[in-house]
Amino acid sequence: MRYRDDASLDPGGVQDRRGGGGGRAVALGGGGLGIVGVLVLVLLQVLGGGGADPGAQRAGSVLDGLGPGQVVDDSQLAASCRTGADANARRECAVVADIESIQDYWGGVLGSAYVPTSTVYFSGGTQTGCGAASSGTGPFYCPADELVYLDLSFFDDLTSRFGAQGGTFVDAYVVAHEYGHHVQHLLGTAGRVQAGVTGPDSGSVRLELQADCYAGAWANHATTVPDDSGAPLIEELTQDDVARALDAAGRIGDDFIQSELGGGPVDESAFSHGSSEQRQRWFTTGLRTGDPAQCDTFAVQDL
Repeated sequence: MRYRDDASLDPGGVQDRRGGGGGRAVALGGGGLGIVGVLVLVLLQVLGGGGADPGAQRAGSVLDGLGPGQVVDDSQLAASCRTGADANARRECAVVADIESIQDYWGGVLGSAYVPTSTVYFSGGTQTGCGAASSGTGPFYCPADELVYLDLSFFDDLTSRFGAQGGTFVDAYVVAHEYGHHVQHLLGTAGRVQAGVTGPDSGSVRLELQADCYAGAWANHATTVPDDSGAPLIEELTQDDVARALDAAGRIGDDFIQSELGGGPVDESAFSHGSSEQRQRWFTTGLRTGDPAQCDTFAVQDL
């Protein structure tokens, strides 16, 4: 995956808390399994959230969610992540570019119904509208403050702990999945899920598989989504990139995590994100069709 060298990046989609300390964060991810551990908390926020003005929530969340000693300082990111060449050279800048492309895509698909949001870079731990989070929580979307949270070290964990091949497009797939949850929040889809209910046909699994499919739909258009200049920000996406993303999807399936990382038997009644095969298949559905309408996991009987 490569970004257009002369593209102009907009780091405005990132709030950088990495230099401000961790606050009093706790591991919500159940032993650091991250992606599969935070869902119940997030669903409680989705189902219990009030009708506050979204813009006001986002404006206040940047400061209200900070832990003791934490600050937001975007100056270094703004100085180091200016062009597509920077994105090709540094992971933190590549994610800036991913966020810009993903949000441009959804803005084109949903028009005024899409409300852009930010990703919070943090290191170690941070406070969020959904409670305290640590690096072990993994990347997640918090509907209470409508922000994506990401400790960039998670991408290293994907390779070192989960055994994924990794790569720039793998990082982009993870980010696109989280923005898929933002889309679900905006469209009201998340409200269809009953908090705390798990299992292979549960609403939580359907929600996660739809977010995978949404990530694939963006990926289908990634090399054609125009930036502010009218040219695509992403200039190359290879079959190797796709293969690496599918490899990663297979390693964050509930069955793989239970058996390979947890060392126990596969318990489908505890599924909250879907099996490895399901995650790969729904990502592929989005990638193949490029049509978010084909991602309605709530309309199918057989996931």
